[in-house]
Amino acid sequence: MTYCVGMLLQEGLVMASDSRTNAGVDDFARFCKMTTFEQPSDRVIVLLSSGSLAGTQAVVSLLKQRASRNDAPATLWTAQTLFDVALLVSDAMREIEHRDAPSLEGSALTFNASFILGGQIKGEAPRLFRIYAEGNFIEASEDTPFLQTGEAKYGKPIIDRVITPTTTMADATKCVLVSFDSTMRSNLSVGMPIDLICYERGSLAIHHRRRFHDGDPYFSALSTGWSAGVRQAFRGLPVLEWEEPIHPGGEAS
Repeated sequence: MTYCVGMLLQEGLVMASDSRTNAGVDDFARFCKMTTFEQPSDRVIVLLSSGSLAGTQAVVSLLKQRASRNDAPATLWTAQTLFDVALLVSDAMREIEHRDAPSLEGSALTFNASFILGGQIKGEAPRLFRIYAEGNFIEASEDTPFLQTGEAKYGKPIIDRVITPTTTMADATKCVLVSFDSTMRSNLSVGMPIDLICYERGSLAIHHRRRFHDGDPYFSALSTGWSAGVRQAFRGLPVLEWEEPIHPGGEAS
């Protein structure tokens, strides 16, 4: 399992993914699930992957291979819009699934790969998509400014309460990391390192990228501060005032 999240803000994009994979309770490994394609002054494309590692790596490798060829009819470097990029990713997913499906059926497995796609191509605003395992996808909007995939339920409540399109990238970054902290506390299949990108609208280049490892001082301070703040807020909540007890005869004492 994994956890990936992307946020579409007025200031730009915030995207993050964990790095833990597992094939059983005693078989954990680390693989980066964030892939970037950058052509300064023209385009920035970020892919976050979730699902079967074999499936997601095959899709990413196919996209990279086609992007390196001059005779390919359409690639990540020639796509005119990020919607076109989403179509390329979707087509690659379906191609890999079609290739692998017969073999997977023999072992009772299914193709399982999904992506969060974000970025900006010159001439249009930043965009954010979630691409499902079936190859169909949805796009973030002002009403839904963030998208998640993988083990999303534990990190969603804090994002629901904080994130709007006008949230600053600084606040969104804190919110993303708190959502990862909450997820890792509740689910062992999500773990460090965490890869984070903050992309500024119109920059057409990645200037802020960071990887958080176990024991990272900032992440540890954020986690400690959030836990203390939650406990303080909890203690400040009003106490439930019970009604006077009702006796069997129906009268209050």
